Amino acid sequence: MPLEIDDNLLAMLGNVPVEVFRGRDDIMCIFENESSIHEIRPDMDLLKIYPVRGLIVSARGTDCDFISRCFFPVTGVDEDPVTGSAHTTLTPYWAKALNKESLNAKQVSARGGELRCTLAGERVIIGGEAITYMKGSIAI
Repeated sequence: MPLEIDDNLLAMLGNVPVEVFRGRDDIMCIFENESSIHEIRPDMDLLKIYPVRGLIVSARGTDCDFISRCFFPVTGVDEDPVTGSAHTTLTPYWAKALNKESLNAKQVSARGGELRCTLAGERVIIGGEAITYMKGSIAI
């Protein structure tokens, strides 16, 4: 659902988005260009008290369909390296904006990652490369 760009949001972002949407848990801000996404430094203290779980920022990419970054300080993760759940929100938006169902995406956090996203009706199929960084077991 589209959201109005208010003073609190602008103070938190430090930059003016082109569009803002409210999802179930997060807000998604669309920016005019890729450099805006690289430069954004949201005010984490304001984001912690903003009435959402997290902030997704995105723009059209120069060497992919779209790029994004995701911030979730209320959960203890200031910036998530690669966020699958955010791409379930991003993919329908960019599929419609770019008039295509299969998209190449990059999350441009410090670690970053590349994702292949496909809009399949009401579902989003996400793929990409991953590495194992932890193994464990749980005793019940």
